[in-house]
Amino acid sequence: MQSFNFKKLTSDAATAFNRAVQYTEEKLGSAEKTELDAQFENLSERADKTKIWTEKILKQTESVLQPNPNIRLEEFVYNKLEKLDPSVKRPAEKETNHEILGVSLVGAGYDIGPGTAYGTALIKCGETEQRIGHAEKECMHKVHSHFLIPLRTFLDGDMKTIQKERKILETKRLDLDACKNRLRKAKSQESHTNVSTFYIP
Repeated sequence: MQSFNFKKLTSDAATAFNRAVQYTEEKLGSAEKTELDAQFENLSERADKTKIWTEKILKQTESVLQPNPNIRLEEFVYNKLEKLDPSVKRPAEKETNHEILGVSLVGAGYDIGPGTAYGTALIKCGETEQRIGHAEKECMHKVHSHFLIPLRTFLDGDMKTIQKERKILETKRLDLDACKNRLRKAKSQESHTNVSTFYIP
């Protein structure tokens, strides 16, 4: 069993408190803040914009591919479950609206009679609708694998790493500025003490 390190706990608490004080004083304008490199700030701003737009594009593309929000939610849940437990089986892929319409048209055409002009037209339209449905499904699969998955991989991988590193950098900057301000106050107090001592009659 690990021993409780009270000294480390108090040191961490003091550091967190100093960061909070520094952050608050910066917001109030009573403490100096180390400005980051302009090129870094530009990259940071671009990263934020990239994240916002990538999330928006991802969401809008999913809405185009599957307009029904309930089905989108169902797919999201199955994706999460499959990541947690690969043995989870999702239900068979649903037919597209074009495929459903095509099946109905072909069925109607055969029921009315393939020898009639109307029946033949229904069968031809139905088969065309089914081909459109298959093409739509294939397009959805390609967009998912070649467009959505890379965007999600970027957001879950590189973007999270960027945010984590920026948070670490901001923490270190707050620590540095808190130390600088403490040193400045100590020097100011020391010089004030020296002046007071010098003028004692």
